[in-house]
Amino acid sequence: MSDGDRIVIVGAGVAGLRSAERLRELGFDGEIVLVGDEPRKPYHRPMVSKELITGGVKPVAASLEPYVDLDVHWRLGTRATWLDSKERTVHLPGGESLWYDGLIIATGVYPRHLPGSPRHDPRVRVLRTVEDSLAVRRALGNSTKSVVVIGSGLIGNEFAASMRYMGRDVTLIGHAKAPLHRFGERIASALTKEHQHHRAKLAMNTEVRNWISTKETVGLHLTNNQFLVASCVVLSIGSVPAVDWLRGSELTIDDGVLCEATLFATGAEDVVVAGDVAKWPNLRIDETPRRVEHWMNGVESGRAAAESLMLGRGNARPYTPLPRAWSSLYDARLQTVGMPSLGKDTIELSDGVTGFVRDGRLIGAAGWDRPKAMMHWTAELDRRLPVPEPVFSAPAEPSLPSTPIGEDILAPFERDFLSETPTEAVPAPERMPWARVPAG
Repeated sequence: MSDGDRIVIVGAGVAGLRSAERLRELGFDGEIVLVGDEPRKPYHRPMVSKELITGGVKPVAASLEPYVDLDVHWRLGTRATWLDSKERTVHLPGGESLWYDGLIIATGVYPRHLPGSPRHDPRVRVLRTVEDSLAVRRALGNSTKSVVVIGSGLIGNEFAASMRYMGRDVTLIGHAKAPLHRFGERIASALTKEHQHHRAKLAMNTEVRNWISTKETVGLHLTNNQFLVASCVVLSIGSVPAVDWLRGSELTIDDGVLCEATLFATGAEDVVVAGDVAKWPNLRIDETPRRVEHWMNGVESGRAAAESLMLGRGNARPYTPLPRAWSSLYDARLQTVGMPSLGKDTIELSDGVTGFVRDGRLIGAAGWDRPKAMMHWTAELDRRLPVPEPVFSAPAEPSLPSTPIGEDILAPFERDFLSETPTEAVPAPERMPWARVPAG
């Protein structure tokens, strides 16, 4: 890319924002057009199921401020309709089109729908955007009855904890035998005890058999024959890549946008992909392309995609992060590093830290409220999962200035993984009414 060129970024989340920042850091003086389907500029999406849902912060406080002067053309509330990669054109509603010299795709994911659920009912919601969070708060304000969340993954558990912070009765429904069971028995057991201590109800190993919508409530008949009456139901059963607008293009669409190790999209020139929608081979792990849905991956892949686009396909370097993520649940912290989902066996690395092993190789770790131990195992995994030697070969010119992501670049959500005391704006235990309630 050179001065006078136009780079279009489709996706106005954290990956798109960090891509634009990195382009400017690298001295790109051309035009940047940032297209986003939401009406808002980028914001801290992890706050949606935490501080925004509880009312701890207002939407404006969740905004992500850029670290450099972006000088971009914002096209918010605009959904890309299709891509003509041969003509290098992104099409928008109303017959409008944007030509580009370089394209960064960062459209993220959509919440997965639950077949049979009454999505027409305003009390049955997903939880992905600020608007979703505000809609759930409106539904909560219309009734004091219990709340139900379907899905025992991270967002479902965060939402359940948020409801108890608000003093609302909540039931979490999941088809697994325990919440966050994919992180191993130890973490699942620890989280189950936290839910029980704070009086959040669990309905595990079950699903919804029938829905009944009435004027004031939503009824759920479960496969375990339990019947729940809720003022609001949140669906949190996973996500699907936002790639519908790419069908018919030259790109390969298979659970995301298939990429080379450098994040260049397979099947098109001058197109790179970042964030949750990117499916690429992380050569630290193996050569199998995969997606990684974590906030920090959005940050790092956004910057890496911009670097690859500036260098060009022939000179770009493989993107080889060590995946890591964290979340607060009640007054405990869950941390993961590596790829726990690839583990075939688990081992206890230390008290509260589970290791995930594949073919005799430590491939990931997850810790429950063990920040010091996780600092150690993050460094250990960094050593055991090295970047392959060929990646270190000197790239052909042009080269890029080295600006590693540090305290000046990372917002609190992005740097707290390795801190012993997170700075995330979560309520202190003494301000949480459920923290003082004995288990009943």
